[in-house]
Amino acid sequence: MTPPASKLSVTVIARDEEHHIGDCLDSVRWADQIVVVDTGSTDHTVEICQKYTPYVYSRPWEGYASAKNAALELARGDVVLSLDADERVSPALRQEVVALLQQPLVTLADGYAIPRRNYLWGRWLRHGGLYPDYQIRLFKRGRGNFTAQRVHESVAVRGDVALLRQPLEHYSYRGVSDVIARLNRYSDLAAQDLCERGGVPRMARLVLRPLGRFLRNFLLKQGFRDGIPGLIMAVSYAYGVFAREAKLWELTQGRQEGRQPGPGGSTA
Repeated sequence: MTPPASKLSVTVIARDEEHHIGDCLDSVRWADQIVVVDTGSTDHTVEICQKYTPYVYSRPWEGYASAKNAALELARGDVVLSLDADERVSPALRQEVVALLQQPLVTLADGYAIPRRNYLWGRWLRHGGLYPDYQIRLFKRGRGNFTAQRVHESVAVRGDVALLRQPLEHYSYRGVSDVIARLNRYSDLAAQDLCERGGVPRMARLVLRPLGRFLRNFLLKQGFRDGIPGLIMAVSYAYGVFAREAKLWELTQGRQEGRQPGPGGSTA
């Protein structure tokens, strides 16, 4: 007797994503359950989500990992697919996931890393670290959770991880201004994480780490093959590293400035 297919829950977190969320949810409307955790939208995000699923919840913003883990707790399927609002499941990836779900749950890996392709300036970028850009997003419920970082949170899977072949589609940036704005925001969060872990700013880090990031993305990972878009992204990511290190230095200076010299040069 053929065992029943495993149930799939899709989880998404969102805030002011009315331009993306409809396409995201439309790409997974075939799932058994869609859970959306909204963290304070002021646009039409919630109303759009309610057209696709009754499982729409609101909670205050406490960070990416916290919101995503809250969504996982609301999932009821045997397997969970975690998406960002600006991502879409390609038709080919849907077929691959559906085929997996037909297999006995016990035979599945605990988690799966999915190749993600990034769409920018009217094209799919294929180089510079932007593809295949593997992301662990599919896993058995209860076998994965998001690590508690302020930014670039990742899934920690308790068990084995296999690779899928078909792509997850990422429509992240709307232009150069959006790239810079997001990198500025992400570098704020990354610098705070570094500071709390005792990171120490160094002149060499400010110079060498951004340079190393540019050379890796543009030359070693062949970002130059994507032309000007590849150059823009390589420079942007290098700037993000520089901003993170500069903000780490600024945070440590802020702590030192809290010890102001008193009369006669002594500290207050």
